[in-house]
Parts: sequence; structure tokens; C-alpha cells
Amino acid sequence: MPRLVLIVEDSPQVAANLEIALGTVPEVEVRVTGSGVEALGVLDGEARENVAAVITDLEMPRMDGFELIEKLRANPKFARTPIIVSSGSPDPASPDRARRLGADAYFAKPYSPMALRRKLEQLIRENHDGSP
Repeated sequence: MPRLVLIVEDSPQVAANLEIALGTVPEVEVRVTGSGVEALGVLDGEARENVAAVITDLEMPRMDGFELIEKLRANPKFARTPIIVSSGSPDPASPDRARRLGADAYFAKPYSPMALRRKLEQLIRENHDGSP
């Protein structure tokens, strides 16, 4: 059964590029949401074992990526789920803040979707191998 990789991105173009880059990762289903609120709704219906990773932008309407990371890390169901940030934030403090909140990796836009894919595969492998 494929595991879910959730892309949380309000830019249709960025989301489409990530979908293409990640679409052939073995044993995963890629799904896109446009906001943190929508992402939490999708994740609420998923079992912990079924969520492979979350890739989130930071600057989004209604709930930004920082708040999403905080909510995921506060929920025991997703406390260990790999989180990758994909952001064009101009704030130089954003990468450190995202990592302090619990992000596992940070990619500043523009970036190579294939580099993000390699990191995703590494995090999924490490998280799966370290699971009981």
C-alpha cells in the first residue's frame, strides 16, 4: 500500500513541479493541498503509518508553514513524520526557525526538485528503518 507524501503549497506551479519530481518515488502517493488548514484536514484522516512525509511552504494564507510544523510536532501521531520546508521566504531567520520548530530539511526557492526528492527519499528511508 503506498504511503502519503503531502505537498502543502499555495503556488500551483511549484506544486505541479514537485508532483512531477516526486511522482515516481517508489511506494508513495503524492497529494497536494493549498494551505496548512487543508493539510491538517487531510492528515487527520490518515493513520500515522500511512504518512511518509510532509513538504510545506512557509508563506501561505490562513495558516503559515511555521504554524503547521508546530501543530504536526505537537501531535503524537505526526511527531516523527519527516517535514521538508520549500520556501521563498526573504527572511534569513526562516531556515533556523523552521528547524527549531521541527523541520528536517529546508530548501530555499529556487531549488532543484531532484535534490529535494533525494532528501525526501533519504528521510523516508531513515524514518521507516528507525520505526518499531
